[in-house]
Amino acid sequence: MLKNFSEVLAAAKQGPRRTIAVAVAQDADVLSAIKDAQEAGIAEAILVGDAVKIRSIAEEVGFDITSLEIQNETDNVQAAKLAVSLVREGRAHMLMKGLIGTADILRAVLDKDNGLRTGRVLSHVAVFEVPTYHKLLFMSDGGQNIAPDLKQKAEITQNAVDIARALGIKTPKVAAIAALELVNPKMPATVDAAELQAMAERGELTNCIVHGPLAFDGAISAEAAKHKGIKSEVSGDVDVLVVPYIEVGNVLYKTLVYLANAKVAGLIAGAAAPIVLTSRSDSHEAKLLSIACASVAARK
Repeated sequence: MLKNFSEVLAAAKQGPRRTIAVAVAQDADVLSAIKDAQEAGIAEAILVGDAVKIRSIAEEVGFDITSLEIQNETDNVQAAKLAVSLVREGRAHMLMKGLIGTADILRAVLDKDNGLRTGRVLSHVAVFEVPTYHKLLFMSDGGQNIAPDLKQKAEITQNAVDIARALGIKTPKVAAIAALELVNPKMPATVDAAELQAMAERGELTNCIVHGPLAFDGAISAEAAKHKGIKSEVSGDVDVLVVPYIEVGNVLYKTLVYLANAKVAGLIAGAAAPIVLTSRSDSHEAKLLSIACASVAARK
């Protein structure tokens, strides 16, 4: 079980290095992240995009790419398809978004003939190291699915569980988050949360323990749960927070990063290989940690 990002980085350095295919790699932030990953010994890369621009920008950021393979493709859509094909064919083990719109790269991922589809919904999984919490904390979905229905929430939950298991948590403890712990038909999030728990109890969600609905305090704090009269093995030891809507996840993500000094990594899960989609607002550290998490996950 990997309890912090230092352990994740150490795990990413073990065994053969994974290779990341970067779609439209002519981007300073992305190339800097790949430089950090290579120097840290956690990943190799195949750079797909405009070769002239890639070499120019790499020189600007002080990245010697002479040892890296570059696939020249000046059309962004075709570059995304080429990067996806490198993963599909096994030449790369994970995918990273470069200077291309998220919709365009995900369109290549979801291509029914040549993509990385698994039949499961794609979802964003954030991984936090919070100074006030005793282990890594996973959260989904604060960046991909806007208002998922119950079926989508079940797939989002399984995606997050699978990433947590890839990072060494044998049986992740999942909290289906709502505003309170009672099922209220006027609050659909509570109804869905209770059904997610039932699905786990029936074995429809695998390799995890789910409790829902749980408010955030009842999920994260054993003391708060005790005061509320909640009896749950999830409370105070939760691994995965499944939020009901994107707004909840978005606010929680930014609150932990900007007010709680959390370190963070992020992946898109649900495809045949991990996908790193970093934001320009993400720190260099966040980008490196995202690649490290993808590298570890890609070995499973």
